[in-house]
Order: sequence, then structure tokens, then C-alpha cells
Amino acid sequence: MRYASITDRLANLGSGKWALHLRARQMKKEGADIIELTIGEPDMPVDPSLIAEAQRAMNAGRYRYSNGRGEPAVLDALAAKYCKRRPDVTTGNVLCFPGTQTALFVVMLGLVEAGDAVLVGDPLYATYEGVIRSTGAEQITVPLRAEHGFRMQAEDLERAITPQSRVVLLNTPHNPTGAVLTAREIAAIGEVCLKHDLWIVCDEVYEELVYNGTFASPFDNPVLAERTIVVSSISKSHAAPGFRSGWAVGPADFTNRLLAVSETMLFGVQPFIADMTAYALSNPIETSARMRETYSSRAQRIVSGLADAYGVAPIPPDAGMFILLDVRGTGLTGEEFAWALLEEEGVAVMPGSSFGDEARYLIRISLTVPDEAIDEACRRVTALADRISTRKERRA
Repeated sequence: MRYASITDRLANLGSGKWALHLRARQMKKEGADIIELTIGEPDMPVDPSLIAEAQRAMNAGRYRYSNGRGEPAVLDALAAKYCKRRPDVTTGNVLCFPGTQTALFVVMLGLVEAGDAVLVGDPLYATYEGVIRSTGAEQITVPLRAEHGFRMQAEDLERAITPQSRVVLLNTPHNPTGAVLTAREIAAIGEVCLKHDLWIVCDEVYEELVYNGTFASPFDNPVLAERTIVVSSISKSHAAPGFRSGWAVGPADFTNRLLAVSETMLFGVQPFIADMTAYALSNPIETSARMRETYSSRAQRIVSGLADAYGVAPIPPDAGMFILLDVRGTGLTGEEFAWALLEEEGVAVMPGSSFGDEARYLIRISLTVPDEAIDEACRRVTALADRISTRKERRA
């Protein structure tokens, strides 16, 4: 039987990147003592007021068909949110989707196709390659260097551009590194995009989780307004990933053209979730503030807890819910260290190779577990690192 070429383009780009996570889940199911530090699922509960609003909406019958752009209340709330950053935003600049992932998929589908290329920083979030390749476009990586704090530099972007380049995909704050682009760096990147007539798609899902520095966006730069599209959601900001409520905000011409693509794929989101999202965006909810404080504290806890670990160097993040460890000092790759950590110590982390070639000597640790689990994980990481050191001494 024949299959469409998309199935070949996406082969091994789905759950394969999460093989260690899936193995850890299976081990845990079988009774193993596993500390799970793999995925970025907030450990804080959804604010009770959001649950109450979703229930109110369902009780009011808000579970019928929606429209393709989004429910009026959530469109108004999103326009108001982004008007604070750029006063010309209206509901005509907004499209609603079930989560950032869907928003990003449809946005890319509307911008590139076979023969085009998308530039993205490496390390990169694990699903980006699949989103890009699903369109038939080529992915071109731009190295995000440790000496620049893993923030994309305009000169590196310039060197990577080809005649086929159409889009730069940015992620700030960044997953997996926790890096936050400065306004000056964004302006320099924007100059390159203007020079080469490139779209900028910016994933800003961690906007509310910056604990060092100031959030900046190309969307807020008037010079870049007509070429910038933002995707985001309430998954991280409101600890509500399972509600699948996201959006894209960009030029009105773009959202109007993309509307038919969105409607062909899915015709609207659930009205009761839209009502809950509108409430979340329009009322003072303290979830993100509590997460910022907690995740920053846990990151520092790991830095301190691994201060004496052999060959392991924590890289403190400026935002988000992850911290990276550089394990090249152990003599192992991130992939090798992560699997050894799971099999020998029962700690599940993400190998850096799941996030690109530039992260091959890194592992990513989620900060979404209680402090006592963080402390125990640090002890287990140190134990593994010490055994690696002993093994190397014996071989020597």
C-alpha cells in the first residue's frame, strides 16, 4: 500500500524523541522507584476559579459548535492582552487553537511548503522539526552557543540563510535552555529578517515565567510588526496544559488568509474552554508568579546540590521550568548519561540529543517536582557521576 510522503518526513520525529520518558513510565508502572524529571508539566494545580468558570460555562450550555476564529470573549481578552504591548492590535489579529502546538502547525502550514526553508535555533524544542518537515520545508539550524547564553546571534543567523529561507522560528523564553532574548538581540535579528524578507514566528509560551532579565518580543517592535506572528497558550502561564487552549497573533492579512486553513483542519475550539481562557486572561491569577518563584528556587537548589558532582556542570536558566546539565566532563554524551541515570539510579531526564546536535552533551531536567524529589535526584546524579569517575580511574 502507498502512503503520503508526510509519513516518511515525520518518521522518528514523533514519540521517538521521548523514548527514555516512555521507558521510565513503564518502569514506574512495574514498580520501580523512578523520579520523573522529563516533561514540562506544571506541578501546581489549576487555579480553582478557572475550574469553576469552565463548569459554569458547561452548565450554561457552552459546549456547542464554535466558529473558526475563536469565541468573542476570548478574542476580546487576547486583543486586550496584546494591546498592552502594541496598541494597534484588534480581534482581527487573533486566531484561537487547541494549544500552542496546533497553532504552530497551522501557522507553518500557512507560511512554507516544499522547496522552502525554516531557520531555527539549535538546541530547539523537540517538536519543532516535525512541525517544519510536515510542510515539506527544510529545517536549517542556527547554533545557539553557550558562550552567548544560548541566545541566537544575528551574525549566526545571517550565515545560515539560504535563497530558500522564508521563516525564522524563535522561542523566547527558550526551551530547553531557559535563555531569554534581549530587545537588542531581537532588533539585530529583525534587521537580518528585514534584509532577507523573512517571516518571524515567535513561540512565547514561557512569557510569564521569566525570573532573570526582562521579556522582549519581536511582536513589540513596530519595525517588525508586519512580519511577526506570536504563538502561545495558557498551558504554562496558568498550569493548564490539559485544557489545550492556545492562539496565534499576527498581521490581519495573515490571520485572514490562515483562517481557511484553520477551519479546514478544525472548526473552532470548545466554547467552555474559551470562556475559561478569557477569564484567565482578564483576571489576576497568581499561578505564574508562584511558578516563577518556585522554579527559580529549584534551579538554584540543583546548582547547589550538584556543586561537587564529578563531571557535571549545571547551567542556570533565566526562565521556564527546566535546567540543563553539561555532562561532557564525565566522558559521556547526554544520551549515554541519561540512560545510565535511568537504569542505574531510577532518575528520568531528557537527553540533550532530543533537542538537537548542539545539545548532545547536555541533559534537561524538569523543575516540576517537589523540593525533596529534587534533592534526592541530585544525590542520585552525584552517585552515578562518582561511579563513572571510579570506573575511569580503574581503566586508567
